[in-house]
Amino acid sequence: MLTRLRDALSGLADLLLPQHCVGCDVAGTAWCRECAGRLGGLRRVERPLLADGPPVFALGRYRGAARRAVLAYKESGRRDLAAPLAAQLAVALRSITLDRALPGEWWLVPAPSRAMASRRRGGSHMGRIARHAATALTESGMPARAADCLLTARGAADSAGLTPQQRSDNLNGRVLVRPERLPPAGTQVALLDDVVTSGATAAGSAAALNAARCPVSLVLALTATAG
Repeated sequence: MLTRLRDALSGLADLLLPQHCVGCDVAGTAWCRECAGRLGGLRRVERPLLADGPPVFALGRYRGAARRAVLAYKESGRRDLAAPLAAQLAVALRSITLDRALPGEWWLVPAPSRAMASRRRGGSHMGRIARHAATALTESGMPARAADCLLTARGAADSAGLTPQQRSDNLNGRVLVRPERLPPAGTQVALLDDVVTSGATAAGSAAALNAARCPVSLVLALTATAG
């Protein structure tokens, strides 16, 4: 209930304030078509930490307009970007599903954030995107639901500035599951993330879900660094 109320209030604020594209500052939209096109190059992501895990995909590189969009959404309160970014994730997941002949029903699990970061952002930023993406997929004829079932335990530090090994050590054993929020057993799960850097968050999240007998079929991120 509180999550829905926050989203509703955020949406009301977005209606009252003039919108400008976060990528190029054109008026009238949060995320214009031209900038969205720069986030539409679906690609495989390879990282040593993810070598033994599910396949990982990203919509674009973490640079330019895509980077500005992710940062504005995460750190600058641009919640009006949740729906358009989620729509692009939904299109990508639909494409992957059809190309790989996967079952046409998904549970979307958002990657976790530290509790302090979530409070600062007014809730789970990837949880919000997962809910929007589930709605978009369902409306397109591919049933989907969001399951915000992961959390980061106390003791995990901000990953900015850490090396890949430090990022892995930082999250080792600190990605936890909320059992009551897990997708049903045997369902197809996609883990959604904003940026794949070292792959530590995706690897830790997939390991936690696997331990809970809820294996991840694939990871889909908005962006990925150059590696």
